[in-house]
Amino acid sequence: MLAVCQLPSLAVGVPDVCKTPVPPVPHIDTATSSMGIPVVWNVWLMAAPVHNMATVIPVTLGDTAGVGGGLISQTFMGQSRYMTGAFTMLVRGAPIVRMTSLTLQNTINAPGVKVYSPQPVMVVLTA
Repeated sequence: MLAVCQLPSLAVGVPDVCKTPVPPVPHIDTATSSMGIPVVWNVWLMAAPVHNMATVIPVTLGDTAGVGGGLISQTFMGQSRYMTGAFTMLVRGAPIVRMTSLTLQNTINAPGVKVYSPQPVMVVLTA
């Protein structure tokens, strides 16, 4: 799978059930990797720093209408973090993340997956 870096890629979390003014409604929660912090500043991929499992995306989008917060997390537009990566390839002491890595979005409200990586160069073929 393709490695994830600071170039704009997309993670999607479905369903992100949030309390809207009427009933709770499932939303599609998205996180773009260009907002990720902290990144691995000494490993670059296509002129962008690489992400590892310590990278957190502080703001997710798509559940803005759910102003009452998520059913589980009680937040909206919360952070996204990686749950899986290539555990046999460490970058700055943490596993590198790649396309199809699982994420946890809107703090802990929605499970997600990294569905797009804009770089076609580095393929991570580890378990």
